[in-house]
Amino acid sequence: MAKRPDTLETLLLALELLRRIPRKNKITARELQEQLQNAGMDRDLRTIQRMLETFSEHFEIERDDRSKPYGFRWQEASRGMAVSHLTPQESLLLQLAQEHLRNLLPPRLMQSMSGFFDQARRNLDGYPDNPQSTSLEREWQHKVRVVATSQPLLPPTIAPGVLEEVSEALYANRWLELDYQNAAGKRQQAKVMPLGLAQQGPRLYLVCRFEDFDNERSLALHRIRKAQASTLSFERPKEFDLAQYDADGRFGFGYGEKVRLTFEIETEAGFHLAETPLSRDQHVKYLDNEWLEITATVVDSAMLDWWIRGFGEAIRAVKKTILDA
Repeated sequence: MAKRPDTLETLLLALELLRRIPRKNKITARELQEQLQNAGMDRDLRTIQRMLETFSEHFEIERDDRSKPYGFRWQEASRGMAVSHLTPQESLLLQLAQEHLRNLLPPRLMQSMSGFFDQARRNLDGYPDNPQSTSLEREWQHKVRVVATSQPLLPPTIAPGVLEEVSEALYANRWLELDYQNAAGKRQQAKVMPLGLAQQGPRLYLVCRFEDFDNERSLALHRIRKAQASTLSFERPKEFDLAQYDADGRFGFGYGEKVRLTFEIETEAGFHLAETPLSRDQHVKYLDNEWLEITATVVDSAMLDWWIRGFGEAIRAVKKTILDA
């Protein structure tokens, strides 16, 4: 006789299913079963079907029974799985988070949060308990802004479907088939192991390993012409760490080699370095009223060289000393 699931297990399954039912497109019991399997929850199809039938009777969930398999979704005006007591401040934070997370989370995960984002927007449009507070929260969105530290650039155009396929393969640890064109215009087809996604200014980069290679490369998403997530999975390399990859200066075309950097810079051009240092061990020496001497341990990279050249004649006596590993 099959073991009957306990109350807690049934409750957790119900919450997981309710969270995954979309507000716009319909979803079938089979699709929900596949999502649960990908999340490590193996449940039989009939159990999921019974729960969906119950949901459609007791929640604001539509069941499209015009054809089989039946499709389910939250009714358009329903609150879904929204948090019932979001404060105006929490609603504002969710709206700000949505803008910053848009390109950093898989579209599927962003879609699963759509109920929360929608509720946050509705709250700010008209918060019933405190309309005056809501008005202040709406104003706050126009009082704060993240600004660029260099000449602002518009984000490059990413081919339709590329971000979705890349995100899906990255999320599920699946191989990725790419049609890629490099900066020189050379086009190639490749099979890669997606390991990370990073945003650098207005650009998105995929960190990956090409098939049969053990080194990582960064590919600009806007240079990917086509992408297709494979059904074949891979074991993520335990030695790879995206944070360390960044710390090694790889996004600045470096290879992790640390140097002791020393240079002299005009006080007016370099005073900000006393407030925002290059490294924790940075030392600032005032040579006179017009020049500073800066010493710091940094990762050597092409980006560092570009940064130094950007000061023009306001910088001199640049010296790099390679440090022992």
